[in-house]
Formats: sequence, C-alpha cells, structure tokens
Amino acid sequence: MRLPPPTLPLFLLVFLLAVLASSCGGPAGYRPDQRPQTLYYGTPYPSRSSPPGYQQPAYPQQNYRQPVQQTTLGGNNSRPSITAAFIRKGSFGRKRQRFMQPRYITIHSTQNYDSASDAAAHARLLQKGALTARGNSLGYLTWHFTVDERSIYQSLPENEQGQHADYEGPGNRISIGIEMCENRGNSRSRTLDRTAQLTAHLLKKHGIPLSNVVPHQHWRRIRYSDGRDLGHKNCPHFLMDNNGRPGAQWARFIAQIRRYL
Repeated sequence: MRLPPPTLPLFLLVFLLAVLASSCGGPAGYRPDQRPQTLYYGTPYPSRSSPPGYQQPAYPQQNYRQPVQQTTLGGNNSRPSITAAFIRKGSFGRKRQRFMQPRYITIHSTQNYDSASDAAAHARLLQKGALTARGNSLGYLTWHFTVDERSIYQSLPENEQGQHADYEGPGNRISIGIEMCENRGNSRSRTLDRTAQLTAHLLKKHGIPLSNVVPHQHWRRIRYSDGRDLGHKNCPHFLMDNNGRPGAQWARFIAQIRRYL
C-alpha cells in the first residue's frame, strides 16, 4: 500500500517561515537608517559589516576643500567672539612660517576708509594674498586679528610671526598684531571697545603684562630690502597725540583694556 507524503501542520509551517525571515533580515527591530555611520569629511560610508542590500541614507555632500569659517570663543567681556579665517598654510602670507612666543601686542589702524572695508573684507584680502609688500622678507603684509564695530577675524595663529610692524625687528618677531578698521559707517568707539576686550583676553591667555601693549608707533622700522631707516609710524593715528606719540588718548585706551582684566 502506498503512503501519502508527510505533511506539516499549518501553524508549524508559518512559525518556521517567520524564524527563517528574521534570521535573514537582521536582528529584531533593525532599521538601516538607524545604523551607526563611519564619517569621512562629513560624508557617511557604510562599514564592512553592512548587511547585503544595505541602502545608504541620503546625506548632503560637504566640500571639505573649501576653507570653513568657524566661530570660536564665547561672547563675554573677557572672551570676545572670534571668527577664524586663517590664511591657508603654505600659501601667500603663510608660505613660510616662523614661530614665536608672543611677548607684546601691537595695535594698528587700517587707514582704509572705503565703506566696504570691514574686518571680514580685510580677512579675505589676506587669504587671497592681495596685500603685497616689496620691502619685507615675505613679500606680503600679514597680521593676526582685524577688528570692526561688530566682529573680530583671526588670520594667523598667535604663535606665528606676522609682517605688520617693523620688518625683521621685535615688533614682528615677538608681537601679536591687531588692526582696527576705519571704514566709513563703522563706529570707532565700539571698535575700540571690542579691541580692548580682545587685547585683555590675549594678555591673560599668554601672560603678557599690560605695559607690553604698544602702538605701531613704538617700533622703529628698518626696511628689510635696503636697510633704510623709516623711523616710527604715526599709527594708530587717532590714538596718538599731535606730535605722533602716545599721550592722553593712548592712556585712555590702556585704561579701557584694564577694565577687562
């Protein structure tokens, strides 16, 4: 007598199919869009353990080759908000890097009165290498910070020498350079106050005494290209007295810095 083929109860068949499906599709509750991602310059890539058929979630692409401006330091009286806009290392004013331990802070004014010449505009000029200088050893003008009534931009690290004061003298070799904007429509009083805040922050950060905050006028300029003595520059001109030397106006600015220390 021929027996019929064995059959499984329906409920047992359904159970086995469910177990098989769960083992092939990942752990219970698994969702591809919840997997941890390995990030590469802001673009996620699946790891080697990605399951077969894993679909990468859509993320916006980031062009990591573009320099990114980022705000650092919180905004309070002693730690003003600073926007990093560094000259690219190895290019223009940073084609050659010379390190320093800052011992002075040198205060300048831009004497650039165009209404669009704010701190951001000067930072862009430095990044593009637009401020050339034939007489110095670098071929470019560079400084560390530019300040206007509402912002501060940083173009050089504080431990790198700039070319802003006195060619190969100590004003460049051991001082941080700060330029104050003079563009039309910019508030001089607010720019001075923001500069005082920044200066106080840098003094505390680097252990520099207040007596080592000096105007550009402090440094004697001996031109690198031909050794010519150019004397002392009347800068920042609106903080110098009529004789081009620091006096009452400079003393008021130093007192303004002291209030933030």
